[in-house]
Amino acid sequence: MVTNDGDDGVETLQAHECWALLRAADVGRLAVSVAGEPDIFPVNHVVDGGSVVFRTAQGSKLAAVTVAPAVAYEADGYDAGRGVAWSVVVKGRAQEVRSLEELGATFSLPLFPWQAGPKERFVRIVPTTVTGRRFRRATDGSWPPPAARARAAAE
Repeated sequence: MVTNDGDDGVETLQAHECWALLRAADVGRLAVSVAGEPDIFPVNHVVDGGSVVFRTAQGSKLAAVTVAPAVAYEADGYDAGRGVAWSVVVKGRAQEVRSLEELGATFSLPLFPWQAGPKERFVRIVPTTVTGRRFRRATDGSWPPPAARARAAAE
């Protein structure tokens, strides 16, 4: 079920809708803290049960989630035919997959890195919250040009 948050046409998505959209998405963005500064990385992912899994190599993403495991993951999409956009945000804790049992199960996931090179480490984001919204794209005529808004405000 979708709820409308008001006159702006933004619909709040239920958790099962968020997970369905994440399953259909090809790529998202991982937001982390690196040395006290925010950073963001595009990664492709797969939904595994109630979590998000991605592959990586030794490097900044893996180091960031090891040092500061609180992360946000965002994926979005746009249906041009319907003029509808959506966005889903998963907040939670990232943890490297390390146990042999879990690694065996994770290797069977249909998760193939887009970037060439070895990506032999798996990271699982265990969510604390999953939120999403859907909205109709504004037409070009919905927003006056900035100069027109400035003139109207000056009058």
